[in-house]
Amino acid sequence: MMKIQLVTTLILALAAVPQANAACYADYKAKKAAPLQLHYGVIKLPNAICGNRAKIRNNVARRISVGGWTLLNVMSVFGPEGLSQRQRSAGRFYLKY
Repeated sequence: MMKIQLVTTLILALAAVPQANAACYADYKAKKAAPLQLHYGVIKLPNAICGNRAKIRNNVARRISVGGWTLLNVMSVFGPEGLSQRQRSAGRFYLKY
């Protein structure tokens, strides 16, 4: 019985590893004032913050601010499988920051 529990625990732990190390991304909307400019972008996030909406928002806001942008909204957080469908819409702001 103990061996079955150990094997089950090991299998579950190994199954969780790829998800913990999987890259995550966010798509967002941002603006600049005077004159008003808007953009939609996609950004790669540090793995450590992928599940925390507040940290994601702060990270994106800080990183895009170097270009003079103000974050309006983090729209979604997704894995690499969502990149290709967003690349065209993000244009020059695809993985820029």
